[in-house]
Amino acid sequence: MSESLVVCEVDEQLVEKLRKFRFRKETTNAAIIMKIDKDRRLVVLEEEHEGISPDELKDELPERQPRFVVYSYKYQHEDGRVSYPLCFIFSSPVGCKPEQQMMYAGSKNKLVQKAELTKVFEIRNTEDLTEEWLTEKLGFFH
Repeated sequence: MSESLVVCEVDEQLVEKLRKFRFRKETTNAAIIMKIDKDRRLVVLEEEHEGISPDELKDELPERQPRFVVYSYKYQHEDGRVSYPLCFIFSSPVGCKPEQQMMYAGSKNKLVQKAELTKVFEIRNTEDLTEEWLTEKLGFFH
């Protein structure tokens, strides 16, 4: 099966944008939403958001199409420290086309590698993307 899996390349401008995003100095939540350009078989930038909460981010994601998100989140640790982890969120809603699903699933690892991210999460329903869900997921990285 993996032979037929379509793995898309990552747009070089997007790779550069992700690199800059990683070293941003702002202390607000921010997101880069990416999609696959099917014709070019390329992961490309769809939208950028500054000062966006998980709930607002959820509203930006299509309910029936997969998306990749790199999210810089202001995380308050139990001991009072604040960090800004970069999270990779693969939104793969139930009910999207199988070919689309496979294209995104097949390209996810390459994108994660290019973006050099370690906190990789997947949601099957955009409604699940909440502040509670994210802090719970990040809680495993103490």
